[in-house]
Amino acid sequence: MEVVQVLHMNGGVGETSYANNSLVQKKVITMTKPIREEAITKLYTTSFPAKLVIADLGCSSGPNTLLVVSEFIKIVSNICKKLGNQSPEFQVFLNDLPGNDFNTIFRSLPRDQGGHCFFSGLPGSFYGRLFPSKSVNIFHSSYSLQWLSQVPEGLESNKGNIYMASTSPPCVLKAYYQQFQTDFSFFLKCRSEELVAGGRMVLTFLGRRSDDPSSKECCYIWELLAMALNEMASEGTIEEEKVDSFNIPQYTPSPSEIKCEVMKEGSFGIDRIEVTDVNWDVYNNEFKGGNVSQLQSEDGGYNVAQCMRAVAEPLLVSHFGEAIIDEAFNKYRRIVADRMAKEKTEFINVTISLVRNG
Repeated sequence: MEVVQVLHMNGGVGETSYANNSLVQKKVITMTKPIREEAITKLYTTSFPAKLVIADLGCSSGPNTLLVVSEFIKIVSNICKKLGNQSPEFQVFLNDLPGNDFNTIFRSLPRDQGGHCFFSGLPGSFYGRLFPSKSVNIFHSSYSLQWLSQVPEGLESNKGNIYMASTSPPCVLKAYYQQFQTDFSFFLKCRSEELVAGGRMVLTFLGRRSDDPSSKECCYIWELLAMALNEMASEGTIEEEKVDSFNIPQYTPSPSEIKCEVMKEGSFGIDRIEVTDVNWDVYNNEFKGGNVSQLQSEDGGYNVAQCMRAVAEPLLVSHFGEAIIDEAFNKYRRIVADRMAKEKTEFINVTISLVRNG
């Protein structure tokens, strides 16, 4: 499976699209706003650039895509008003893998951008160079860097699992961690070359608090999907070998693992690092009772299954084919609802704010 070719969120604006099933990601963006606000304020007030280049990495599509960029522009514009400065020109790059639904993004851009804000789409992997040297002021990424550049090698012994799990042998956990180290270290190197001196990054990972990479707080969501697929294999709907050979290209790091790679690479200083959490079923929080359907309000299993389908469906289709998708997520919905009724289920988020040395 070539991750670059098949990893993308469900496009469009349909029932299973990412655009309509990304409230968890929106909640996380909202929660981490103070960290970004501090970073963009420090960036602008220490250099006052005439042109501010902003890049959002892993932008996906839908209503969340422009949230952070709009926030950055508003903050800088307000600072300029207070200081009596002329607002800089904003060059905004929206990056994701080539399979991303860039057309939906472009259709959502404001028609009147005031003549000082310029948007560009940038397809390509952020595990490589994307920009000329010293050309970007600030990078942002939310819920993207947990995705790896490839499925780690040497996972043959991970039978019955589709990710790291409590039953995974140590060699599988090691393979995942080493792939994360390789990818994130190269990501830091590439971004350090593209940032101006004093440039900044704010990165939010789907991660974990625990030192155990197979802990439930990061792996449980995939273990339950594996249960659905294994159930289908036992019924003869899909081949057991197909399940055994499918692995999710993701690693959910701890704060210490992220800090370790930043320190080893050496190009960045750490301003802040914070850990937050959000309920699997975001409707369980402030969205409950709002502009949502009765099904969304009452069926947490449906909400989580829809959220995960919007993210994982392209990967599953590339490996198993389209025919099994509806049944797989119906089973997953039932399994998730059962577990959520019995225990607390949360996503853990790790946000780090970095400044380019030199």
